[in-house]
Amino acid sequence: MFTPRTVASAHCDLPCGIYDPAQARIEAESVKAICEKYQANQDPEFRTRALIIKEQRSELVKHHLWVLWTDYFKPPHFEKYPQLHSLFNEATKLAGAAGAKGSADPAKAEELLAKIEEISKIFWETKQA
Repeated sequence: MFTPRTVASAHCDLPCGIYDPAQARIEAESVKAICEKYQANQDPEFRTRALIIKEQRSELVKHHLWVLWTDYFKPPHFEKYPQLHSLFNEATKLAGAAGAKGSADPAKAEELLAKIEEISKIFWETKQA
């Protein structure tokens, strides 16, 4: 009697059901490109702007990853893919101060992109199921 007849899930208050790790990947690619441009330019004003933008993009990466982690993936996904929690934890740390947000090294951004790719593979497997 009290069981909901329709169950909906989404990444916002209006359940549109649109999820895609590409959002995190695009922002992470931006972080990597900014790191490369930062390394190639010695102008202090340019470098300051680059760091500010890189940090903003890193926050967006974390946001998009958190949406997937907390809203899209459900307990059955975590049961089937037990490494999923650690992948998200590692990816969000790589997007944060200990990773790409706190570093201008393109290699850190590349590590972040690799983690996002691992998450993306699992995401698309779950979409096919």
